[in-house]
Amino acid sequence: MAEVLLFHHSLGLTEGIGTFAETLRRAGHTVHVPDLYDGRTFDDLEAGMGYAQEIGFDTLVARGERAAEGLPEEIVLAGFSLGVLPAQKLAQTRAGALGALLFSACVPVAEFGGAWPEGLPVQVHGMDADPYFVDEGDLAAARALVADAADRELFLYPGSAHLFAESGGPSHVPEAAALCVERVRCFLDGVHG
Repeated sequence: MAEVLLFHHSLGLTEGIGTFAETLRRAGHTVHVPDLYDGRTFDDLEAGMGYAQEIGFDTLVARGERAAEGLPEEIVLAGFSLGVLPAQKLAQTRAGALGALLFSACVPVAEFGGAWPEGLPVQVHGMDADPYFVDEGDLAAARALVADAADRELFLYPGSAHLFAESGGPSHVPEAAALCVERVRCFLDGVHG
């Protein structure tokens, strides 16, 4: 079974993120879910992003890096939306990573030092009409990341919801979320240290 470090989105460490982590735990995986917001949560993306900008994206990434300290090198890095920043940076720069799961966001690999590590599998999940994912360049970054690599996958789901895989949230899409979880579980079952 895999060990996963899962980072929350701009709403903070919500109940929906906890539910997603618990779903993976019930499948036999170890899941760590650090709180990058020190207990704060928000009801809408704009307020959450405002807080993220206030404390600084570099601070959030540094908090994510500290959360990885003391954990095994052989871990899967995962993030929802804003949480993709620390997840993707760690996946690209931390030795020994087993894989990456990026939900509703993807950063150009050049942002974290250039090339994606050879042989590091990744899944990117997003909705095909999500304005944050499509219009802000994340979809283009995801397509570039997975191009010509058998161990890198992009999964697009029909719809415009941003946090579609978070149960209980206002943009939860149950059918897409269920398929996403199934694909994630298959991915985690296939990674080995």
